[in-house]
Amino acid sequence: MKRHIIRTIVSTLTLTVFTCTLAGCSSKARQDESASSAAVTESTAQETQTDVTESIAGETQPVTADINIAVMTGPTAIGLVKVMKDNEDGVAANNYNFQVFGEATEISTGLVKGELDIACVPCNLASVLYNKTEGGIIAAGINTLGVLYIVEAGNSIQAVSDLAGKTIYTTGQGTTPEYTLRYILSGNGIDPDSDVDIEFKSEAAEVVAALSENPEAIAMLPQPYVTIAMNNNEQLHIALDITGEWEKLDSTGTVVTGVVVARKEWVDAHTDAFNAFLDEYPASAAYTNDNIADAASLIEKFGIFKAAVAKKAIPYCNVTFISGIEMKAKIESYLTVLYGQNPASVGGKLPADDFYYISQ
Repeated sequence: MKRHIIRTIVSTLTLTVFTCTLAGCSSKARQDESASSAAVTESTAQETQTDVTESIAGETQPVTADINIAVMTGPTAIGLVKVMKDNEDGVAANNYNFQVFGEATEISTGLVKGELDIACVPCNLASVLYNKTEGGIIAAGINTLGVLYIVEAGNSIQAVSDLAGKTIYTTGQGTTPEYTLRYILSGNGIDPDSDVDIEFKSEAAEVVAALSENPEAIAMLPQPYVTIAMNNNEQLHIALDITGEWEKLDSTGTVVTGVVVARKEWVDAHTDAFNAFLDEYPASAAYTNDNIADAASLIEKFGIFKAAVAKKAIPYCNVTFISGIEMKAKIESYLTVLYGQNPASVGGKLPADDFYYISQ
């Protein structure tokens, strides 16, 4: 049965894995445009040990565990770099084995097989994994809000309504970028099928190239590709913030790009260690936002993407850490919109309450 579930998950992730355009950068695009990919550290840890609280000389020692954590090359990883640095320095709450991947499929497979304990993944992929593992994957926090922007070289786009009659270059056909764009357009009275021409490219790097070739082109891109495109063309600028436009349509919701997930079986056995990790995350996210130059250096050091790009992109990546009831409300709202666009984008049905991990 377990082997059947794994095969099912791997075969159905084609629809959702393209969201790494948002949550991470494709391997080819990284080579062409941004990160110098660090060699992925292979997990050499043995079966994760049970949390142990030792008492030495009457003093209770902190609960720690050896934890395998996966992140992607892209915005969803950058709020974690301070924890990664603390782990390297031996001062993190647990012993972490961080692995940086270029593709979401690798992380999905690792979670399903039990080779990974915690991961930062696209929000809709978390829902897909929850459904395919029958509740075996849970969400514990939001680490990245919206990273999509409309960019142009001219000044023709001042509002969403100005997109009517235009050609929009973007990525992610049949995945969350398309559903997000359609939601924004429809909410502003624009028919995505007849009032605009959406031209999909296979990679964000191709959209960047199209912007360079056509000075009148309009595109929807994620960070850090917005920054890369603007570095290549000084005339380009951000015309619309897709996150802001989403929030105009849904005052209680927002775009949720990345989330922190974990294997429920592992969390049940290592609750204190998991909570200790979650407790470290908010300060790490704040460090990235408040210490841009230093964080950018760490982003490059850990193979996420180039520091020069990170310095300009961080303020537009909406790095955060939201947990608890607020996390649940925002994820539910976001997934509901995606479900309305295409139920398959969230795994066929919306997650139940046990998808949301709320520590006590």
